[in-house]
Order: sequence, then C-alpha cells, then structure tokens
Amino acid sequence: MEQLLQQIEQYKKEIASIVPDGADALEAYRIRFLGTKGIVKGLFGEMKSVPGDQKKEFGQILNEFKQLAEARYEDWKNSLGTGASGNAASIDLSLPADTLPLGTHHPITLVRDQIVRIFGRLGFSVAEGPEIEDDWHNFTALNLPENHPARDMQDTFYINQNPDWLLRTHTSSVQARTMESQKPPIRIICPGRVYRNETISARAHCFFHQTEGLYIDENVSFADLKQTLYFFVQQMFGKDVKVRFRPSYFPFTEPSAEMDISCLICGGSGCSVCKHTGWVEILGSGMVHPKLLENFGIDPNKYTGFAFGMGVERICQLKYRVNDLRLYSQNDVRFLRQFTGAV
Repeated sequence: MEQLLQQIEQYKKEIASIVPDGADALEAYRIRFLGTKGIVKGLFGEMKSVPGDQKKEFGQILNEFKQLAEARYEDWKNSLGTGASGNAASIDLSLPADTLPLGTHHPITLVRDQIVRIFGRLGFSVAEGPEIEDDWHNFTALNLPENHPARDMQDTFYINQNPDWLLRTHTSSVQARTMESQKPPIRIICPGRVYRNETISARAHCFFHQTEGLYIDENVSFADLKQTLYFFVQQMFGKDVKVRFRPSYFPFTEPSAEMDISCLICGGSGCSVCKHTGWVEILGSGMVHPKLLENFGIDPNKYTGFAFGMGVERICQLKYRVNDLRLYSQNDVRFLRQFTGAV
C-alpha cells in the first residue's frame, strides 16, 4: 500500500505541474489519467492487493485523487472553450469568415431572364399561368378544336380525360388566359415549363422551357412583328447575325412564319448543327388568327396582333454551344460551374 500511496503523490505533483497547452495536450491528459486504460483506472485495479483493514483508507485517498484528476481536466477544458488558453486563444472572432464557394444561376434561367429583359425594353410585361391546364385554354380556345389534325403535332400528357386536364404543351395557354381576363392593348411575354410525351435524347426531352410573346392593339402589322424579332436577335446574338423568315403553318396565327438565324457555329458556311444549310431555326411566329380573337370577345375588325414562341433550350444551345439537352436537367455541377459569372 505504501508504494501505491507514493505513486499517487507523484501523480498529484505531475498534475499540478502541467501547463495547459491546447486541445491535443488536453486529450493526451484525458487518455493518460482518465482513459479506460489510464492511471486512475489502473489504481482502482490495485485495490485487490491492499490488505482488508486498509481498503477503506486507501479507497478514500484514491477517490480524492480521481476527483482531483477530473477537476483538473474540466478546468482545462473550460479554459479552452472560453479562449483563455490553448488553441482557442489564437482565434480572432473579429476576422471575416472563410469565403464560401459562389453558386450560379442555371443556364436556362440565365437565358430566360435575358429574353425577358430584352422584350421588357419593348414594353412587354411577364405573364404566368398554371402548368396543369384544361383542354379549352391549351387547345380549343387557340383554334385547335377536338379532332383537329394539328393536335397530333403535340404528344400530350393527359392527367384526366373527362374533364380533360393535361400538362400544358406550350405557354400559349398563358396567352389564352390573359386574353380572357384583359382587354387590348395587350403586350406580354410568357416564360415557363412545358411538357411533351417524347423519347428523351440529346435533341428532345419530355419537358422543356418556352418563352412566348403576344401583342394585340390597333393597327399592329407583320412589319411590327419582324422589327420586334429583329431587335431580339440583335440583342441576344449580336448585330452581325443574319435573319430570314420562312412561311409556315400554326393554327393560331395567319399568316405564319418560322424565323431562322445564320448559324453561330460555322458562320453560315455549313456544319452538322445547321445540317449544312448555314441557317438554324429559333422560333415560330405569325399574326394572331381572327378566330382566336373572337374566342375571347376581341373585335378582329378593330384589333390585330402578333404572337411568337421559342424554346429556351434552343436559344441556350446556340448561345453557349450546348449540344445535349439532357445536360440541363442532370444537375452535374461540373456542367453548371461553367456558367458562373455568365450574363
């Protein structure tokens, strides 16, 4: 027992001489004195060698030593927590925090916002509508009655057949709702997500984004449509880009035209992107069909208008040279980081 008491006294002197020196030294102290294989645990294990009549006295001394070791540990730990000593004392809380990596807008968002800003300079306001639509606003009101062959151009996701509820196939439904609730003059841009039942590939997806525009007022002409779209192309792609219009068919416009721009990849000389024609289609457009105006109680003898629609992914593809539509929805940070700081 005398030998054990001498060891305890020696350990007390060692504890008293310790100078706190950071969290690593504190952990080393805990392991040495208070760990499962530490000094305190080992001394309690020596109780079996102490004579029976001395166990009580030795037990009291041992408990006092244990309390001393634990109290020293707690004092040391608290001093580190308050910054009084150790590693915490070197932390200056007045310094700026570590910088976090900057995120960025999605490329689709960047292009959509730029489209909205460009048309905003021409007085177009943003209009939005539901992505789950009824047949009337998505088809019938837009001069696409039941069994109209043009409905076959859009493979639709139907939610309910009776009544007909569906995922909108174009943002033209937003134009319909605006004409239903607002009288001319109307000048709106309608960005949003739309859905088509298509096989997913590099060139097609079951959902994508559109931006459509509508302008209805007195004396609106096809010349107004052309100048509006010329302005958009120059602001989006630059003043050197060439533009051409081709006759086309859309049930909600008459006359109708598709607009092409000179290929930005090859400069018009011909490549795989433009199918070696030198031209790339970017949108459809036309004068609002008189029947459509009548559907919403707008006098076609007094008012005329034009409409246009474009796929945001197509504009994004041309602007940023993205050749696979699937990249937009895969959330691959290696792809998205490329657009940090893009305008």
